[in-house]
Amino acid sequence: MQRELKILLSTAALFLLAGGLFGPVYAVFVKEIGGDLLTAGTAYAVFSISAGILIFFISKWEDHVKHQEKLIIAGYVLSCIGYFGLLLIREPWHLFIVQIVFGVGEAIGTPAYDGLYSKHLDKGRFVSEWGLWESMQWIVTAVAAAAGGFIANTYGFKPLFTVMLIASIIGLSVSLSLLVKKKRRSR
Repeated sequence: MQRELKILLSTAALFLLAGGLFGPVYAVFVKEIGGDLLTAGTAYAVFSISAGILIFFISKWEDHVKHQEKLIIAGYVLSCIGYFGLLLIREPWHLFIVQIVFGVGEAIGTPAYDGLYSKHLDKGRFVSEWGLWESMQWIVTAVAAAAGGFIANTYGFKPLFTVMLIASIIGLSVSLSLLVKKKRRSR
């Protein structure tokens, strides 16, 4: 497996961990800030629509970008800002803004991630190396869901969001090594 795939899998695992921690307690948090189930559904729809529409347009542009690593990192930076934003939410409309930030980050980072991941697949191992990503996604999400429920139940949402932010910052830091590798090659 190529070094770039290992980096991409590591960063994805950390961001999946960060996001997955919130999944099982999302609706409880929305209620805590004064929302209801409609608010929770609408906020997630805001994220999905933001990401979906922007991915459609941004991915066409990203086909022509030479350094997809920078786009992945930009998406991760926006995700880190989103995780920080969770710490600041006091009302439902704040959540909508944070979901838009996450949607834009997803739209910038995901197509570039998929393109770079595909570019570094080993010949004859396309299915197994994509299978590794898929397997990791489900396992990390499962671990995160259990851990997120425990952390929120035991310590509350602020510590949970802090753990999510820390995991995302570590993931962002690891992703920077994609640029280091690129610079070495150009010498």
